Amino acid sequence: MGEIDRLGSIKKFYRQHKRLPSYSEMLKLFGIASKNAIFKIVSKWVEEGLIKKTGGKFAPTSRFFAIPLLGSIRAGFPILAEENRDYVSLDDYLIEDPQSSFLLKVNGDSLEGIGIFEGDIVIIERKKEARIGSVVLAQIDKEWTLKILRKDRIQRLNYLSAANPKYPSFYPKEELQIFGIVKAVVRKFN
Repeated sequence: MGEIDRLGSIKKFYRQHKRLPSYSEMLKLFGIASKNAIFKIVSKWVEEGLIKKTGGKFAPTSRFFAIPLLGSIRAGFPILAEENRDYVSLDDYLIEDPQSSFLLKVNGDSLEGIGIFEGDIVIIERKKEARIGSVVLAQIDKEWTLKILRKDRIQRLNYLSAANPKYPSFYPKEELQIFGIVKAVVRKFN
């Protein structure tokens, strides 16, 4: 069993049991007879920052949940792909400030023009202010929506716009409040 297979087994065990396996359990998982070999594997993972020892027990780090980043691939003309293994935690990559971030599931098609589709999950960072052109979670006249923040140059008034020609622009009659900014979109392909 290779390094990636062992790590995959540990991650699967963690998802099922909500804890890391003991050395004895790792012997069975990896099909290894030597506790010394398990000790060396675990020591390497600690050194690599995949797990940490806290209070006599091992616990996963954010890097433990990372997915291998094997390099980059051109989306234009095909080229020979080069493998360059690194690990990226999607949490670290997509969420800059976990303490002020949350997820929402998108309903509707008003943002299709910018690649946000119904069923997508958006990562929102709580903010009361946003730059013009940002996709924002807003309350306009006491109604919640996800739209693009715009500024009317003539009236010098902020408003919300869709990214779908089926929808008009939304100008506040009473008030427009920003509650967050879309930082990332997650879409699962079947």
